[in-house]
Amino acid sequence: MPLKIYNSLTRQKETFEPIHPPYVGMYVCGPTVSGESHLGHARPFITFDVVYRYLMYLGYKVRYVRNITDAGHFEEEGRDAEDKISKKAVLEKLEPMELVQKYTNLYHWAMSRFNNLPPNIEPTATGHIIEQIEMIKTIIADGYAYEANGSVYFDVEKYNTDFSKKGQPYGILSGRVLEDQMENSRDLDNQEEKRNRSDFALWKHAPAEHIMRWQSPWGEGFPGWHIECSAMSTKYLGDEFDIHGGGMDLQFPHHECEIAQSTVCNHKMPARYWLHNNMITINGKKMGKSYNNVIRLTEMFTGQNAMLTQAYTPQTIRFFILQSHYRGTLDFSNDALQASEKALKRLWEAHEWLSRQVVTTAATATDHILDNKVKKLVEEFDEFMNDDLNTAKVLANMFELVSIINSIKDKHLPADALSGATVTFLQKQLHAFVEEIFGLKTERTEDNGKLEGVLQLLIDIRKEAKGRKDFVTSDKIRDELAALGVQLKDEKDGGMSFTLG
Repeated sequence: MPLKIYNSLTRQKETFEPIHPPYVGMYVCGPTVSGESHLGHARPFITFDVVYRYLMYLGYKVRYVRNITDAGHFEEEGRDAEDKISKKAVLEKLEPMELVQKYTNLYHWAMSRFNNLPPNIEPTATGHIIEQIEMIKTIIADGYAYEANGSVYFDVEKYNTDFSKKGQPYGILSGRVLEDQMENSRDLDNQEEKRNRSDFALWKHAPAEHIMRWQSPWGEGFPGWHIECSAMSTKYLGDEFDIHGGGMDLQFPHHECEIAQSTVCNHKMPARYWLHNNMITINGKKMGKSYNNVIRLTEMFTGQNAMLTQAYTPQTIRFFILQSHYRGTLDFSNDALQASEKALKRLWEAHEWLSRQVVTTAATATDHILDNKVKKLVEEFDEFMNDDLNTAKVLANMFELVSIINSIKDKHLPADALSGATVTFLQKQLHAFVEEIFGLKTERTEDNGKLEGVLQLLIDIRKEAKGRKDFVTSDKIRDELAALGVQLKDEKDGGMSFTLG
C-alpha cells in the first residue's frame, strides 16, 4: 500500500508522489523565539519529526527545512499586529538578538529532550532579509503590492480577482471567501494605509522607537511575518516542493498568505501537499497565551504549574501526543498523561525484554493461530502509517502484541508459541517503529544506570543469602530496600526483580 496523506489543500487523502523521487522537500513552520515553547507547540514539532522519520524509513532522501522566526510583523487573525521580539526584548531588558538566542537555545534543548531529529536546514528570518526584500520587489513589480508611508502591503483583492480566474483564489487553502472576510473583519492597526482591510504587510516602516530595523528601498523597516517563509522555502526547496507542514492554526492567515506571495513570485503553488496537525486543548480551548492556559515545557518537565499534579518526562509527553492521530483533537488532562506514563513503561519493558531474546529462526510455531495473528498485527504497522500516518492505530496494535509478549515472558504461553521467523520479524519491526520512527527512547540517566547496578548487586547478594538459607541477611536486605522505596519481587523461576516506589 503506497503512502497516502491528507492534503489540506484538496481536503482529501492523496497518494504521496514526490516531485523528484527519491528526493523529498519538506518545509515546516518553526517557533517564534520571543518566549518559551509550551505544550501546544510540542505537537507540531513531534508530529513532523515522525513524518520526517517515516519518510526516511520508506527510503526517501529528505531535505527538512524548519525556520526560526526571530523578527517580523505578526498579523494574527483578529488581533492587532505586533513585533513580538522587540516587545519582549523591552520587557526583559535584553537586546533583541540576546532574547532570540536565549529562547532559541531553550527551544533546541526541549527538542533534544523530546528526541526530535534536527532539521537539515534551520534558517532564520533575520538571516534572510535580503531574500525577503527581493521577493517584495518582485511582487511590487508584478502589480500585487504597493508602498504606503514606508510600508509595503500585499493587494489581496487584486490577487483574488486575477487568480480566481486561474482556479486559485485567495482562500484556496482555508476555504474562506474573500468577500466574507472583508465584510466581517474589524479595523486593526494602520488600516488607513491599506487599500483594503484584508491587505497584509510585506514590509513595515520602523518608527523611531523600534529596535529591530533594516535598510530597504522603502526606508528603514522590518519584514512582515508571512514573507519570511515564502523567501526561505523558495531558497532552500525551490519554486515548488513536496510538503509544507504546520499547526492547523497557521492555515489562515499565515499559509494562505504564503501561497499568494509565492504564487506571484514563482508562478506556481509552492507545495503539493499541505499537512496540518490539530491543536492541544485544555477543556476544549486551544492552548495559548491569549487564553491564559499555557503550560510551558519546563513546567511540564518539573511539574511546577497549578494545572499539573506531577512532573511528566519528555518521552511521556511524546507518547501522549502519538496516541492520537495528528489531525484529531487532543485534550490535555493529568489523567491522560498519567495513563500515558504507565502505558509507555509497559511498552518499553516488553520491547526491551523481547529484544534480549535469542531466536532460533529454524524453530516452528506451536500455536499457528497466534503466530499468524502476531504477523498480521506487525504487518499492519506499515498499513496504518501509510494511511495518513496513523500512529494511534499502530500503538493499539503494539499493545495487543505487548500482552502476547508478556504472556510468553510470564510463562502463561510457551516460549515456542511463535515461530523463530515471526519473533525475529516482531523484534525488527518493534525496534524500527518504537525507536526509529516514533522516536521513543529510555529515559534512564547515567546516575539511574549506576543505581540500578548497585540494586542488582544487592539482589545478587540476597539471592546468594537465600541459597545458603541465611534468611536474616536476605530479609534485612529486602526490608532495608523497602524502607527506601525499592520493592523486591521474587519471580516464579527463582529470580528477583525490583521496582522503584
